[in-house]
Amino acid sequence: MKILDLHIDGFGKFHNRDISFSDGLNIVYGKNEAGKSTLHTFIRGMFFGIERQRGRASKNDTYTKYEPWTNSGTYEGRMRIECDGQIYRIERRFQKGSKSLSIINETLGKAENPTPALWDKLRCGLSETAYTNTISIGQLKCATDQGMVGELRNYIANLNTSGSMALNITKASAYLKSQRREVESQMVPEAARTYASLLGEIRKIEQEIAAPRYANQLTAYRSQKSQVKKQLEERQKEKEALLEKAAKGRQLLLSSQFTDPGSVTSYLDNAKTLYADHQRAREACGRKSRILLPLLFFVLMAASLTGSVLCLAFPGLAAKYLSLPLPLPALGGALAGLSLVFLAAALLGLSRGRRLKKELNQSAQLLSEIFSRHLGDSSISAEAMEALEVKMGEFLRLSRAVAQSEETLSRLSGDIAALQAKEEGCSGQIEEQQRIQWELEQKLEHLDSCKTRAETLKHVLAENERLQEELDAIDLAQDTMTSLSTSIRDSFGLYLNKTASDLISGITGGIYTSMSIDQNLDISMNTPTRLVPIEQVSSGAMDQIYLAVRLAAAKLVQSGPDTMPLIFDDSFVLYDDERLKTALKWLVKAFDSQIIIFTCHKREAQLLTANQVPYHLITI
Repeated sequence: MKILDLHIDGFGKFHNRDISFSDGLNIVYGKNEAGKSTLHTFIRGMFFGIERQRGRASKNDTYTKYEPWTNSGTYEGRMRIECDGQIYRIERRFQKGSKSLSIINETLGKAENPTPALWDKLRCGLSETAYTNTISIGQLKCATDQGMVGELRNYIANLNTSGSMALNITKASAYLKSQRREVESQMVPEAARTYASLLGEIRKIEQEIAAPRYANQLTAYRSQKSQVKKQLEERQKEKEALLEKAAKGRQLLLSSQFTDPGSVTSYLDNAKTLYADHQRAREACGRKSRILLPLLFFVLMAASLTGSVLCLAFPGLAAKYLSLPLPLPALGGALAGLSLVFLAAALLGLSRGRRLKKELNQSAQLLSEIFSRHLGDSSISAEAMEALEVKMGEFLRLSRAVAQSEETLSRLSGDIAALQAKEEGCSGQIEEQQRIQWELEQKLEHLDSCKTRAETLKHVLAENERLQEELDAIDLAQDTMTSLSTSIRDSFGLYLNKTASDLISGITGGIYTSMSIDQNLDISMNTPTRLVPIEQVSSGAMDQIYLAVRLAAAKLVQSGPDTMPLIFDDSFVLYDDERLKTALKWLVKAFDSQIIIFTCHKREAQLLTANQVPYHLITI
């Protein structure tokens, strides 16, 4: 494959510029800042494109660096190449937001679809990394001899382990170690133990809250208390009504000087007795014998006294008119005694009459008071007595009702006390249930917290597993890289060693016939007399070795018979004139593909002209 020409519409300092290349060797000469690196970057951009970076990186990236200086809206160009006997035109627009790519097959006169297979063909199987590190050749970047040794040794190691110079074994190993430390720092070692502890705590709490004591009976106790309170209120109302009724009845009884049914019965019996006594006294007082009998006794007393006087004072007269069986003195004495008896009987009759009268008055007074108090009428009669009996019957019923009410009040007081005790018990149970429910809520909150932490830890454990997989992958990558780096005699390393050895002889003009790389990546140059360690060769020789390794890698990594052009960008700065002449002559003979050399010196063209080596000069 070879590059035919370039047309730059806008790229860096170039605007509407055409540059053509020939077969074989092309020398692109330009002073510093003439645009050699711009052309070099344009070629790479046509093959691989240019992406703009994001953020701060975009300030110094390739896209920004090579934006057109003039007519910035035209950031594009085209490149014509020949591959497998056909000519292709690659057209690209790099402008962000309006990027475009098209590939025209000029030989067949049609547009081609830029498939990976087509690109693989046009790029000869090279990736951008392989392109940059093989056929696109620059000078060593290290300034000291020892730095060059390290650069070259690392370069060889990368080629042997990966087949690509993009990978830096030392840096990759350091990066993997750094990544491992970073991954390890993200792991939570105690997560598994804490998670197991939390699971145990969760099971313990779940068993505790499943106990019967945590069953929610608060509603039942509140309902029971409400029922008890309702019953208590009903009993209280009933008691208050009964108290009022009993108090009224008791007050009525007390106002009538009654205390209980016995007092009413006793009062009635006393009234009946009093009424009976009154009736007897009244009847006794109403009989005529109560007056006549004392009069009779007074008459008999007078007659007896008269007879006694006659017998004792006038014996003759008494004897004249009376015929008596007893002597007159004895008869007179007997009559005198009899008169005393009649007097006593008369006085007794009068005393009894007065007593009956007194009893009648007293009973009448008491009965009048009784009837007046209870009947409102002091008249004494059988009807009044009957009315009193009816009235006392009412008092008796009232006293019995009061007694029954007081008994009911006593029972109600007991019921109320029992209900109050039951209500207090319900209140205590409710308080206990509230305490238990609060305790349950605390356990549930703790359980929820434990579950939340456990769920978080599950993610942590999953992340730990993922991180462990990353660690395993890093360890595997480290082991693989170490294993590969110690297998320098394997496949690619052997081919690279042989190919580089074949090239080093031509580049150095036979000073070094071959090179060898041991398992420790120590490089030695073979001379006819001895092996020379890489540390002992000059900087110029190291640059030649570097070039040999890159060219050897370029031969190995390109697929197919067609190869990409070799592009050198100030690659011979450390070469003296003799080394440069030898290298140029050898390049022309060793590589029949297209070669493009960007240089700021004229000595390449002068040496080629002096040695009659054909080349195409391009001045920019």
